[in-house]
Amino acid sequence: MIDIHTHLGRSAQRGEAPVDENELLRRMDELGIEKAVILARGISPECSFFHFTNEDVIAAYRRHPDRFIPFCKLDPRNGTNSPDTDFSWVPEEYRAGGCRGVGEVSAQLYLDDPRCVNFFRQCGDAALPVLFHLVPRIGYGLYGLADDRGLPRLEKVLQLLPGTTFVGHAMAFWSEISAQVDEDTRGSYPAGPVPAAGRVPELLTQYPNLYGDLSAGSGFNAISRDPEFGYRFLEDCQDKLLFGTDICHVNQDVPIVPWLNEARSDGT
Repeated sequence: MIDIHTHLGRSAQRGEAPVDENELLRRMDELGIEKAVILARGISPECSFFHFTNEDVIAAYRRHPDRFIPFCKLDPRNGTNSPDTDFSWVPEEYRAGGCRGVGEVSAQLYLDDPRCVNFFRQCGDAALPVLFHLVPRIGYGLYGLADDRGLPRLEKVLQLLPGTTFVGHAMAFWSEISAQVDEDTRGSYPAGPVPAAGRVPELLTQYPNLYGDLSAGSGFNAISRDPEFGYRFLEDCQDKLLFGTDICHVNQDVPIVPWLNEARSDGT
């Protein structure tokens, strides 16, 4: 089992112990995870007080190349904060250092901002998938790329950039597993049945360059809020879904693992 989403280093919570390599490896062994993608912390100022840099990620990977898969974190505002910024050499350099993707992108910009489109295109040119954190709006107290209800901006970049692979993550992405979503629920963890499939299943089915990151409470909530729908969704979209935990705290609860194990034991 490969985990698409983990972190090393210190979180933004005061006084909390950092997740070091031994802790992550211990949890991986405990949960039956063979390999894990490590995502850098910080980089974008909205996201974290503390940084675990791309170089830190690569160093951890080199110490444990059989267990860790490094992603590099970049920001569409890097360089000249312009839609004309040349990023090409940066992802290429990190790819040469072992990185296999970019993320998680957490800048507070609209998903189809020209700076994002420019950045995404060059990540695609370097053959690096982009994992993004999605939120419902630009505003105080939020970090992550933003889209409107129905994910029109995501569909726009999927159409514009067929050569770039995108991996969706977080509440504003996974709340759209259901057609019944509104401004009050799409940035949170909607509960209850899924009466009809929403935009996420539709976009996953329609666009070969979109995948879903099942990590964190958002991914787990999407598949577990309505188990019958969730099992069917996992079956229908199995080739487009990536297992993940979003481990970023010591002894973090990871409910998706026992849930999936139970689903397998039930034959679903």
